Amino acid sequence: MTDLEIYLTLGIFIAVILAIAFDIVDMMVAALIGVCLMMLFGILSGREILDAVKTGGGALSLLFGGMVVARVLATTGIFERLGDLFLRSTGGSGKRYLLLLLLLIGPVCAFLPNATTVILLAPVIIGVARALDLDFVGPMVLAAVISNSAGLLTLVGDPATFLVGSSIGMTFGNYLRQVSIGGLFAMLIIIPLLPLLMPEIWNVRRVLPQGRPRAPIKRPIFVVLSLGVLLLMIVLFVLGEDLPGKIVPPQVAMIAAALALLLVYGMRVEPLDNVIRDIDWKSLLFIALIICLVEGFVKTGLLQGLALKLSGWFGTKFTLVALTLLAGVGMLSSLLANIPVVAASLVMTKGYLVAVEAVPETALAAGFSDWPTVVLPVFIAMMFGGTLGGNATLIGASSNIVSAGICAREGSRVTFGRFLRIGLPITICQLAVSAIYILALSWLKR
Repeated sequence: MTDLEIYLTLGIFIAVILAIAFDIVDMMVAALIGVCLMMLFGILSGREILDAVKTGGGALSLLFGGMVVARVLATTGIFERLGDLFLRSTGGSGKRYLLLLLLLIGPVCAFLPNATTVILLAPVIIGVARALDLDFVGPMVLAAVISNSAGLLTLVGDPATFLVGSSIGMTFGNYLRQVSIGGLFAMLIIIPLLPLLMPEIWNVRRVLPQGRPRAPIKRPIFVVLSLGVLLLMIVLFVLGEDLPGKIVPPQVAMIAAALALLLVYGMRVEPLDNVIRDIDWKSLLFIALIICLVEGFVKTGLLQGLALKLSGWFGTKFTLVALTLLAGVGMLSSLLANIPVVAASLVMTKGYLVAVEAVPETALAAGFSDWPTVVLPVFIAMMFGGTLGGNATLIGASSNIVSAGICAREGSRVTFGRFLRIGLPITICQLAVSAIYILALSWLKR
């Protein structure tokens, strides 16, 4: 790539981010124009765009499968019943409402991808907010932030975390022992920030109406079978990679989507066209376009150059490298979709470890899992940076984009600035807590 092409790539990249940040044009349109300009100037070829989308295919499959399962479950009435229980549990207190969001979303995100959790629970969050006469945008932003944070509790909770873990051969059990506690700390730090960031909800007290009728459960057999699909999805997320066929999470999501659609068709619940039409295609397209833009950025060679610079700056001081990656990947993930950022950072980090001779050159190939214990905090820092950094801005994580899309469909648009006011302070505190955890982990690995 020539110097002119590098400058053009960076210019297009920055222009797209600024257009989204200052709400100059719809974020999907901005990303689409950016990709078209890269094609026009010969920065990205058709083959490279297809390769980029293929790279992000796992994350897109997770999102699509989650959207289909959530849409099918939405027809059962179970979310209305859950919403009634949630509303009664709040007792009309905004403070309790926000705290219960943590308790509701956290366990679900431990086993389902974060964007899927937002899709599944959005009807409950929005319904209870309306019943309490609250603006639901703040709680939906918080739901995205909590889901991203809780995604660190298990290997399958966040696509970016899964990408790193699967790349280094980390098992579900190893993840629980080495990463999950840090994810728990990242969630708990949100609690003291809530009264500062959302006082208009925290201080609310409402009188709940008495004798509120319970929402009916529609089609009991369909409900049981739909929940069975969801349960199978969760079980396969946890155990699928240990099966002989080694079913990875993106495949699990597609299997669950196929079963859910088959169930709708077989029981004649509604036309399949209605289910497919209600999928948030706009968010899926935006994520695919951002992945393409990042592919153009990778082509500049700046990341490969950074791998060599890391070896020159830090040598084998892996703790400093881990903290640098935590901050660097966290910052980039706040401006870009974290999935492609983490994918690019993995290439850079593995190149650095080869350059300092911590691992052989075969580590650059897929399937290598013989990583020295002392370098594991480097990859774990990348998990924290990619997952938590995405909390800062509207475009930082797929769940943020999905949450904004749901709000728009419900009649309230989430601007870049409004998301930033809640997401950025939480992200800074979470990354600070994560830095302490990485330091402790690095000390234990010596």
